[in-house]
Amino acid sequence: MTDCCSPKGYKWVFSERSARAEARRYRRRGLDGTSRRIVDFLKSQGVEGRTVLEVGGGIGTVQIELLKAGAARAVSIELTPTYEDVAARLLSDAGLTDRVERKVTDFAQAASQVEGADVVIMNRVICCYPDMPRLAGAAADRARQLLVLSYPTGAWWMRAGLGISNLLLWLLRREFHIFVHPPEEIIATTKRRGLEPILDQRGPVWTVAALRRSA
Repeated sequence: MTDCCSPKGYKWVFSERSARAEARRYRRRGLDGTSRRIVDFLKSQGVEGRTVLEVGGGIGTVQIELLKAGAARAVSIELTPTYEDVAARLLSDAGLTDRVERKVTDFAQAASQVEGADVVIMNRVICCYPDMPRLAGAAADRARQLLVLSYPTGAWWMRAGLGISNLLLWLLRREFHIFVHPPEEIIATTKRRGLEPILDQRGPVWTVAALRRSA
């Protein structure tokens, strides 16, 4: 992990305060647009009885919605402990505590210690990690059936806007960086792990992509 993305930087961005704010929004409005696109796609593929692994799942709202839709169990991997208390309360409120295992670790570094799942999800995660090939490759290796990702579109104006954001973060010495990894390289990395693209749904900011394990 480089200094641009230190544990201190991650905890500043993904703080307890931001976790509480996300939980309030979820309770009032449900899933945000990108997360809803992911859940709707997976429901269209059928989630009944499937296991779910979400890397960078935050407060766990995608997992909750998939479990309500019939998924069997979920594992959540988070890089920092700052979301754990809020996530635990949401699971308790939904009566799903016994169906989710939450771990705090750097997934790209500790992927060998994480079991595979039928469905692996990384929602707005790749843009927060410097070593895209290692992270995307590890996620692909653990997807028994489907891998679903969301990442910045890669358009020039997106790169320009995030470049300004990164400059401000650098000026504020926040030890955090936003990455716009080339979408074609993300997909190529996962294809090399035996997956084939089945969805490329581009929005104004976020692309939702899905890949299926080859027979």
